[in-house]
This record gives sequence, C-alpha cells and structure tokens, in this order.
Amino acid sequence: MNKGSIFIVSAPSGAGKTTMCKQIIRIVDNVKPSVSFTTRPPRVGEVPDEDYCFISEAEFRTMTERGDFVEWAIVHGNFYGTSRLKLQELISAGYDVLLDIDTQGARQIRKAFNNGVYIFILPPSMMELKHRLEGRMSNSVEDMNRRLERAVDEIKEYYIYDYVIVNDILENSLKKLEAIIIAERLRSSKIDPKWIENN
Repeated sequence: MNKGSIFIVSAPSGAGKTTMCKQIIRIVDNVKPSVSFTTRPPRVGEVPDEDYCFISEAEFRTMTERGDFVEWAIVHGNFYGTSRLKLQELISAGYDVLLDIDTQGARQIRKAFNNGVYIFILPPSMMELKHRLEGRMSNSVEDMNRRLERAVDEIKEYYIYDYVIVNDILENSLKKLEAIIIAERLRSSKIDPKWIENN
C-alpha cells in the first residue's frame, strides 16, 4: 500500500473552503480530513472531534511545548493546530489527507512535508466575501471587519500554492478540487514498481 498524500487547502474566512472540504470528503473515496485542534468555541452545528478538537488554551500550550503539532497558528485570537501523530497515522494507512488550514499553517507544513499539494480557494470578489460573512450571523461586526482585513493579506499569498480555485459556483469548484486530487493520484511516482513487475 502506497502512502497517502497531503492536500493543504487554504482560503480567506468565508471563501467556502470548509464547505468544499466537507463535500469533497463525501464525494472522493479514500480521503480523510485532518481534524485540527482549536481553542475557539464551537459554532452552531459543529461536532467535537469531527469538525475540530475543542480544547482549552492551557491544553493547547501544553501540546505545543511537547511538539505535538506539525503546524499551529493564532487566527482571529484563537489557537489552531494540526496533530503530527494523527497526520502520520492517516498517511501511513494509505489515506489522502485534506488539511483545512490558513496561510500561516500552510507555510509551516511546507517545512515538514515537501511533497504536499497546496490549493488556495478564492472568493469571486471582496464584496461577495463580505456578503458571505454577513450571512453567517455568528460573527460580530468587529470580527467580520477583522476577517475582511486579514483576507486582503491572505489573498496576497496565493502564489505559494500549486492550484487556485475561484469558488463562485460550489458545484463547479468541487469538480475542480476533485480533479486535482485524482490527477495527483495518477502521478507516475505513485505507482508501485512491484505492481508493474507483477502485472
């Protein structure tokens, strides 16, 4: 069994990356999510240990000191981190792992995994991004403005990614993300030489 690949998906808050990641996991077989640890409170409808592992700031700091995270960052005042152990277990088991992380985390992942596939999700426009954030009804005006300001800086990071998808129509965006995953699986480097010899 070949090891799986890591697909790093980043986007400004409200661009739709979390929705896309959840959908693609249902559409494409053998893809598992990387469930991040976070200190932020759960949003309505989020399931602990499925959407995020919700922990206290003290617990998070302890894990950071132990080196448990392959990447971690402070985003909008909250801590987020990816478990090194959980990630390695999934890859070794042959699963492709989808990481829904911000640009800070993506830069850290690059240092740890040089063969990751980096995908950036863009909103159709800043006006549409603002509209989507307003539609959440879970963000204060101050929080929304902070996210919009941060979005400008995050969008400037698009060039460090391998692929860019403009999420205008969700169905079309999902097809593009699925195509990227399938294309990466078909790389010649993914073929087991023993399989070629035996067949």
